[in-house]
Amino acid sequence: MALQRSIGLTGLTFVAVSGIIGSGWLFAPMLTAQVAGPGSLISWMIGGTAMLLLTLCFAEIVALLPVAGGIARIPHFTHGDLTSMMLGWTAWVGYNTAAPIETFAMLEYLGHIYPWLFEVDSGQSQLSSTGNLVAVLVLASFVVINALGVQVFARTNAALTWVKLGVPLLVGGALVWSHLRIENFTEFGGFLPWGMDGVLAGVSSGGVIFALIGFRHAIDMAGEVRRPRVTIPIGLTLSVVICVGIYMLLQVAFIGAIPPSELKEGWGQLHFPQNLGPIAAVAAAAGIGWANVALYSGAVLAPLGGGLVSTGSNARLGYALGQNGFFPASFQILSSRGVPLRPLIFNFFFGTAILLWVPFSEAVALNGAAITLSFASGPICLMALRSQMSSTDRVFRLPLAKVAAPMAFVISTLIVYWSGWDTYLRLSLATAVGVLVFGVRLAMGQLDVKNLDWREAIWLVPYFVGAGIFSYLGRFGGGIAALGMPWDELAVSVFALAAFSLAIWCRLPNDKAEVYRERYTTEEPAETTPL
Repeated sequence: MALQRSIGLTGLTFVAVSGIIGSGWLFAPMLTAQVAGPGSLISWMIGGTAMLLLTLCFAEIVALLPVAGGIARIPHFTHGDLTSMMLGWTAWVGYNTAAPIETFAMLEYLGHIYPWLFEVDSGQSQLSSTGNLVAVLVLASFVVINALGVQVFARTNAALTWVKLGVPLLVGGALVWSHLRIENFTEFGGFLPWGMDGVLAGVSSGGVIFALIGFRHAIDMAGEVRRPRVTIPIGLTLSVVICVGIYMLLQVAFIGAIPPSELKEGWGQLHFPQNLGPIAAVAAAAGIGWANVALYSGAVLAPLGGGLVSTGSNARLGYALGQNGFFPASFQILSSRGVPLRPLIFNFFFGTAILLWVPFSEAVALNGAAITLSFASGPICLMALRSQMSSTDRVFRLPLAKVAAPMAFVISTLIVYWSGWDTYLRLSLATAVGVLVFGVRLAMGQLDVKNLDWREAIWLVPYFVGAGIFSYLGRFGGGIAALGMPWDELAVSVFALAAFSLAIWCRLPNDKAEVYRERYTTEEPAETTPL
């Protein structure tokens, strides 16, 4: 049984959109405005452009090699098994936290209607026994929908995504149309109350970049995309453009609808205690009574869609790690519906353990830490494949790749740096566990130590150590702030360019890379009804 290519342009675009627009859109406009003021609009434009550049790097390589679990799988074709194991493992750990996080977020909103979902223990609100049972059932529903096949998954996600798109467009449009105060953009410190420093802070600590990295799920579903060489570049590009547009609409609506009384102490002191977040607060202040109903629906359905997509995406990642040799080979076995059922079920039990025993804040931190490193592979793989598959026709070819790819790698490295020292420590822990699992498999003779691609993974060591040093010296998430802005970003960028050059040098020889590609891409998945 082979994977079925039954996801069309709409389905793939909505997979990425669902990953980008979660429940966080209710809070992102205020978080960005607090550090950049009205200049947050420029933050979204800069962040959107940067993320689009990174997206286009992945668009070329995934359209060229449309395999399941591409985040873990494609580095195998360019840098061998060891590199793909480590990058795939860290991504897998992060993906496993996503569905529990989204489930908790959804139940937190529902808890205002059904208080029995939560209980207070030592002053902290947490899921009750009944709430835990409901949460596990929600996780199980994600598994069931995905197990029914990729077409059922894509249609369910499309229905949820229409709502996720409709609610912010409806509420944001209503605020802009009837309650836009132009003076909010020029008074209270002006359009740039903290200058360009504030704008750049909005991109990093304001959460612009982290709001947009959800496009990754479309990469992992590429093995089931119809006409992938065309659909993938268009779908990835559309998803980022659409979501940046929505976030900018919400930012304009939020800034323009804030009552002037809330800005007397400046943008940095802006705060709304509303349960549904700042968008709901300004809508209530504007007298748009129906907005809360719409926002509540969006707040519940947004994480539901995010959990569904992350569950499906993570199953493909487990499937890819089975191909890489990190997980058992049995993870490559597909069900009669063309679904990697074994990793889907395995991930369910792992995710349930995270939901029940890992505190929510820790799960969120681990999610960000484990996923950020995997983005570094895209620009590296792009340039490696330009050498290894130089004669292969490409429907989509990134213009000026020799400039764009290093810039995209710098962006991905800055994402790791902006995550902060605390997050980097968690990334180190996740990587250490992966090394331990790798060592156990070596000791058991399940991996051939002589045939592993050690040389091709050399670049990971200085890159990982250097990123840790900069995170410790930096000003984000527990760093000692020894490097000030903009010298920290400049130093990280120079380091990233050096690491990028080393990583390209470490690529597989062309003949060996061809053997790896032929080994796993000889069987082309069948195409079925498009969606």
